[in-house]
Amino acid sequence: MRSSKTFITFARKFEKYMYNQDTVIEILTKIKHPESGKDIITVGVVEKVFIDGQTIRLSLLFKPNDAFVESVKRNIEEKLKENFPDANLNLTVVKKETAPAKKEYPPLDVRNIIAVASGKGGVGKSTVAVNIAVELARRGFKTGLLDADVHGPSIPTMLDMHNVTLEMVERQGLNYVEPQEKFGLKVISIGFLVAPDDAVIWRGPAASSMLRQFARETDWHGLDFLLIDLPPGTGDAHLTIVRELPLTAAVIVTTPQKVALDDVVRGISMFRNQSINVPIAGLVENMAWFTPAELPDNKYYIFGKDGGKNMAAKTGIPFLGSIPLIQSISEGGDEGKPAAAGNGATAICFRQIVDRMLEQPVIN
Repeated sequence: MRSSKTFITFARKFEKYMYNQDTVIEILTKIKHPESGKDIITVGVVEKVFIDGQTIRLSLLFKPNDAFVESVKRNIEEKLKENFPDANLNLTVVKKETAPAKKEYPPLDVRNIIAVASGKGGVGKSTVAVNIAVELARRGFKTGLLDADVHGPSIPTMLDMHNVTLEMVERQGLNYVEPQEKFGLKVISIGFLVAPDDAVIWRGPAASSMLRQFARETDWHGLDFLLIDLPPGTGDAHLTIVRELPLTAAVIVTTPQKVALDDVVRGISMFRNQSINVPIAGLVENMAWFTPAELPDNKYYIFGKDGGKNMAAKTGIPFLGSIPLIQSISEGGDEGKPAAAGNGATAICFRQIVDRMLEQPVIN
């Protein structure tokens, strides 16, 4: 199918070669642009096609703020190499001078939007976000999980959701990204658009554009809870989420050692800043102690004792609970089997944390 907006140059003099434009175009019609859900020929991404012997040259046309440029380009390369393994590919990306008028999306129909944050990386924030979300879904709440860590998405691995394809759905004349589902959760992540070993090398504006689309243009309709796994720190991603979504509350994750607690103070200060002013539903202390599998009754406080609990008391934040450092938690995250989906001792920890979180007056 060819759009009237798409200008395809046919070089008929090259038809004597094994490649031809019609075959290439037919292959490209099988590739969809994630934003519209339509194939890239129909929406005008493919501006020109040239065939020169075993060389295939494409001129690709994108909007200036299109966050899917690299993923679409990679899909084109993979499809053409699959069909023409010996071809030399030459893809040129051109940006349109003007972008279409911005669509106005209505406010999200979500009861509670909770950001899970940490001042420091490596404290297990994503582990806590995933397991809280899984536990909420286990209790029957309609729950979503947004992976807002654009540069280090870990949710696909923690939920074993690699090699998924995002589709679009239409609601009241607007196109929405349809989230993937696992463990009763609706999930979206930049990790669904890039290969696990690909680096997301984006400047702040590009990353913020993607977050805005995932936040406002994803079909989160009718959720009781939307959990947002924020990246570490207090940067662009945090400001984008705060501006785009009416956050109900934040949950802070830390480990007991001082270097993590120092950064937690900065994270708390960000949410309490007058321009942001997001209530904090509580603090979770991760890696609170180490318990070897062969000595289940022993506790070794290798990062210090009660650091998170004391910080919660000092800052006036509800203490939601502690999570031990247990090998099964790490293994479950690597294998896509969250602890909260099971019935072990760690699952009980997360259930107690969710119990206390639901008791907070800021939660609806």
